[in-house]
Amino acid sequence: MGYLEEGFKGATDWWRYIASIVLVLLGVFFGSIPLSFAIVNVAENSDVDATKLNDITYVLTLFDSNISLIYMVLPFVFGLVALFFSVKFIHDKSLTSLTTARKKMDWKRFFFSFGIWSFFVVFFFGIQLLSAPELFEWNFELIPFLGLFALALILIPIQIAFEEYVFRGYLMQGLAMVSKNRWFPLLVTSVLFGLMHYENPEIDKLGNVLLLYYVGTGLFLGVLALMDEGLELSLGFHAANNLVTALLVTADWTAFQTHSVFKDLSEPTLFWVFVPMLVLYPILLFLFSKKYKWNNWKEKLSGTITEIHEVEEIGI
Repeated sequence: MGYLEEGFKGATDWWRYIASIVLVLLGVFFGSIPLSFAIVNVAENSDVDATKLNDITYVLTLFDSNISLIYMVLPFVFGLVALFFSVKFIHDKSLTSLTTARKKMDWKRFFFSFGIWSFFVVFFFGIQLLSAPELFEWNFELIPFLGLFALALILIPIQIAFEEYVFRGYLMQGLAMVSKNRWFPLLVTSVLFGLMHYENPEIDKLGNVLLLYYVGTGLFLGVLALMDEGLELSLGFHAANNLVTALLVTADWTAFQTHSVFKDLSEPTLFWVFVPMLVLYPILLFLFSKKYKWNNWKEKLSGTITEIHEVEEIGI
């Protein structure tokens, strides 16, 4: 039985999905309240440009970057708790069924994916640094960096877990139940994942064409989940991408502005965004497919879904 078929386990009435989605959205909303109060407090007690308070990039500069990281991730913390509560108590499902088709989460897969993408991130950044060192500034300060390191180890895995479990987990399995196929949930969740990043400051800097990168990344992560029958590889990749980047380099125009080792002073270009996606993603798919012996790509990415009770009846 495959990963998407795990969605048929537990209680699957339509109203449970509506209730769960509302609960997750409420969680995200309540997690956003501390930042709203902090903005009001700063606006009342400091000399700030009130016309820029709707600009999240500007707002985050009003606080220490470690404090800003906490404010940014709090909505994901509340949202993830709400999602796990919904799965357990509204759908009567195990978190394992939302994670993988295996009997338990395969941490070796997670750490292999984390390790290999961490290597690629550092290697690719090294190429940029060596080719144009004048565009990067040494930003390392021991105490703030240690604070960032501690916070990032706790908060960023929560942020990526929320995104993976919502899009590649809950929504993908739910949409598979409705469509009875694999390509529809893969495409829809990839587009939704891309649109979720619409408010990122990178979009303002590089334009709406950057949404293609986010949608493409969502598609790549969805392919990992479907081919490998679980979220372990996508969780590992996503964690490495966000965690290593947050620790390694920051810029004034990125969503994560941190006490990182380096600061990027350059003007961003689409070249350094799309080259990794168009070159490194296919390489990763090749490496994963060889290591985990993936086959039957067409069926796993576009085939039909068999309901769990039908699988049990024929003894599979």
